[in-house]
Amino acid sequence: MTTRSASAKYEGLGKDGKGHVSLQSGVLTDQPYGFNTRFENEPGTNPEELIAAAHASCFTMALSFALAGAGHKDGTLETTAKVALEKDGDGFKVTRSDLTLIAHVDGIDAAEFEKIAGEAKAGCPISKLLNAEITLEHTLNA
Repeated sequence: MTTRSASAKYEGLGKDGKGHVSLQSGVLTDQPYGFNTRFENEPGTNPEELIAAAHASCFTMALSFALAGAGHKDGTLETTAKVALEKDGDGFKVTRSDLTLIAHVDGIDAAEFEKIAGEAKAGCPISKLLNAEITLEHTLNA
């Protein structure tokens, strides 16, 4: 089992509060977040952006390994994830993660690629974690 961690601290309450988030790896250390970074595009991060980064990187790595497992030797994969946060009753809910992939893979046909990419989308650990709609658009060898 692999365990990773992150920590968050929030000082003040509600819209007036300010938070900081740090990752175990140190890639983010005391990165600011709060109402303004989440809903008003102030500099800093927010949970949805961090989920989008996790989903894009997890899916792309899962697809890379699946393609290698199918015998493909060379390629480049670039994924963007857009995570949607919507009002849900009195609160909010992450309702979807839309993955957009640009792929260059030598020696693969469109049908095989679509099958492998769909399996990677469904099987990546972050896809399994999300209780949201997950879409995948891709461009192959364009």
